[in-house]
Amino acid sequence: MQHQTVKDVMTQEVVRVVPETGFREIVTLLTEFDITAVPVVDVDDRPVGVVSEADLMRTQVAQDDTESDLPAPPPGPAAVTAGQLMTSPAVCTTPDVSVVAAARVMAGRHVKRLPVVDGHGRLVGMVSRGDLLRVFLRDDKAIRTEIVEEVLDDVPGVSPAAVGVEVEQGLVVLSGTIEPPELVPLVLRLCRAVDGVVSVTDRTNGALARAEAASDPEASES
Repeated sequence: MQHQTVKDVMTQEVVRVVPETGFREIVTLLTEFDITAVPVVDVDDRPVGVVSEADLMRTQVAQDDTESDLPAPPPGPAAVTAGQLMTSPAVCTTPDVSVVAAARVMAGRHVKRLPVVDGHGRLVGMVSRGDLLRVFLRDDKAIRTEIVEEVLDDVPGVSPAAVGVEVEQGLVVLSGTIEPPELVPLVLRLCRAVDGVVSVTDRTNGALARAEAASDPEASES
């Protein structure tokens, strides 16, 4: 069982700019290609930064506005090229990184997209939050098949025939029997790790027994 990789979901045809690219040309590219950011590359096509809509909007925020009561930020040097506008250094990833690892990098570094580089550091793609989230559009039948054939079948001691697996909209419900009960946490963890799974609900016999014991104090004391 393996997660999809960045290579599976990334955009390979990447619009890029160089440090000398001007402000208006960057805005034109974002509008023309319906994107929200562009990587800035050096002469060897290695990412040195990223210019996003947020970077560009700092210029608009700094403009005078006599009709607004909101204060303008302190004036600073004008940023008119990609090299001046970009957020640097660029936070990058590689094609073989899993979608989960890429998501963790984005969350940890508070970025919305990652330039993808090869072993030489050259730009080969771009992956965004939206690209990573596409794994949750995975077909329910494919999710169920992976759980039955690659999770349940690979856990020693578990009988796939004894466990019911239902998947709807990425929501997984397990029923039936998982023996020995000590394997339940492992099975649940492995099911949650399957691409496309939103949640896993345990309705196996062990879960029902624990629920009944919790609702009957006398039974739990005996």
